[in-house]
Amino acid sequence: MDSLDRGPRHPLLTELVRAEVVRPLPIALLVSGEGTTLDALASEVEAGRLPAAIRLVVSDRPTAPALETARRHGLPTLLLPGRGVDPEVWGERLSAELTARGVELVILAGFLKILPGSWVTHWQGRAVNLHPSLLPRYGGPGMYGERVHAAVLAAKEPETGVTVHLVTRDVDGGPPVAQDRLRVQPDDTPASLRLRLHPVEVRLLVETIRRFAVGELPLPYPSRFAPEPDGRGRRRGDGG
Repeated sequence: MDSLDRGPRHPLLTELVRAEVVRPLPIALLVSGEGTTLDALASEVEAGRLPAAIRLVVSDRPTAPALETARRHGLPTLLLPGRGVDPEVWGERLSAELTARGVELVILAGFLKILPGSWVTHWQGRAVNLHPSLLPRYGGPGMYGERVHAAVLAAKEPETGVTVHLVTRDVDGGPPVAQDRLRVQPDDTPASLRLRLHPVEVRLLVETIRRFAVGELPLPYPSRFAPEPDGRGRRRGDGG
């Protein structure tokens, strides 16, 4: 038996013992545009505020600014154009690259290409999309970017929001994993609404990834765990 009296632990050591060690979740991002969400996520990871490791950034467009954003953060990139390529072959190549890097969660952040059905089936419950509305409202084919915000304003909606949902074969039709809301202002334009909603998008996506990383959300994520998409979501403040 150890008879030495070592006395009380130093408070900082006590906190370190209490702190839960979380393995960084290996993720990949699929992007087609500017990469503002990618930029924000990478910054959160670099600052140690998000327990994730971005293993790969994939784009289907060679001119996507998101590729340069990824390189600026020192992230591995893959250009995978889909034009003129058999969708199944394209999907198999993408799956092979993700698997080789040990990716466990795929995030579509402004990715506009329709994914092959076989790819969606293979990654069922392990791929989520970020959409700038309270789905099921203002989603579906052709509804992306400022088109969504213009539709919200045209309908004189009092609020809009963000949805993180499972990727399924139906465009923007997967069950929601998380939602957040933002009030529409009387002087909003599609451009101003997009700018005000962006911080809400980042906050919700960061929190969702964190919940996957610490085990609050299971991977793969079963569809039965997801609430019915009623477009309401949960309020965590007005954002913006």
